[in-house]
Amino acid sequence: MNQYKEFEIDDKIAELAKDVEKEIRPVFEKIEEVCEYNSLKVLKAFQNNNISDMHFNQTTGYGYGDIGRDTCEKVFAEVLGAEDSLVRGQFISGTHALTVALFAFLRPGDTLLSITGKPYDTLDEVIGITDNQSSLKSYGINFEKIELVNDEFDYEAIENILKADKVKVIEIQRSKGYSTRKSITIDKLEKVIEYIRKFDKDVIIMIDNCYCEFVTEKEPLEVGADIIVGSLIKNLGGGIAPNGAYIAGRKDLIKLAAERLTVPGEGKEVGPSLGITKSILQGLFMAPSVVASSLKTAVFASRMLERLGYDVEPKYNEQRADIVQTINFNDKDKLIKYCQGIQMGSPIDSNVVPEPWDMPGYTDQVIMAAGAFTQGSSIELSCDGPIRLPYTAFMQGGLTYEYGKLGVLKAIQNME
Repeated sequence: MNQYKEFEIDDKIAELAKDVEKEIRPVFEKIEEVCEYNSLKVLKAFQNNNISDMHFNQTTGYGYGDIGRDTCEKVFAEVLGAEDSLVRGQFISGTHALTVALFAFLRPGDTLLSITGKPYDTLDEVIGITDNQSSLKSYGINFEKIELVNDEFDYEAIENILKADKVKVIEIQRSKGYSTRKSITIDKLEKVIEYIRKFDKDVIIMIDNCYCEFVTEKEPLEVGADIIVGSLIKNLGGGIAPNGAYIAGRKDLIKLAAERLTVPGEGKEVGPSLGITKSILQGLFMAPSVVASSLKTAVFASRMLERLGYDVEPKYNEQRADIVQTINFNDKDKLIKYCQGIQMGSPIDSNVVPEPWDMPGYTDQVIMAAGAFTQGSSIELSCDGPIRLPYTAFMQGGLTYEYGKLGVLKAIQNME
């Protein structure tokens, strides 16, 4: 019996799904082991910091003496292996947090080096790759990049530039953004950090950790990074935090970032919680389980689409660094139909038909499907992609595996 008929999923796709789920069960078991480990880590951080109802109270105005906000940042620091953290609803996105960090750490004449190629499209105007009078470039900050070679760090190029130039910040973007490269695993990250330290003990190593938290048992600070940045409407928000982002790492760098976000001399001491602390903490508490659901959804999609003949990355049984699953359709119409199918399988705005559009911060038209409770949340099931060859869908999220699976089935059916 096909229980999906009400969802207009035909027998052929339903039978394939049943077969695929048997095949991917061993991968799910490994995901569940990581989930339990990270759940223990989060639970201990809550207990060690004596979280109680009083931490959920809100502050307004300046936010002086906000014990909930301050203790929340201690919890995040412990979970992420940081000396300190800045966790604020005043951050509007991961890109905003990255921007605050870059402007906090860099000064005129300094050099920013990306060793994972060009960063994500939304940073083009921040850095000055695309002209903007408010960019780092406009302040006299230099930018250089080193491309990955066959999905590996170019160690020779890294050595050459560190010997030739004084680099202030090295930025590493773990997730692939809108490229078809592999995401950076924690093992590769640890290896390149060790290599960098042979030539420069002082350079600030900053990790764009968006989409990567809780995918494995370790976070970048535990393998030698100085600072990590991420969004709360991705992994660590657990689908509950309504907005915000975090910066975590060395205490001196968090001080600089806080003074860039607020006011020099006041830094972390100001910034009202406005009642968001409970949602942030509850989201963090749920995050290991929600990330596991997102990973299961990605694994299921990967194997389903591979069985249907599409080029997927990563494969269902490959090591993962983030929650992102890519599918190369090499066909504009199939990319659009897959994204539209994800929208049809969403709880919010399922009646809406997404179309490619000129989205701020992107050079190509982009199609985005996200029927989410929180606008733009990519820990909830979403799928998007630039309208350019090879017409790749970037799918992520799934608050529960069951909802994620249904969305994937609907998207596949919509292409038939």
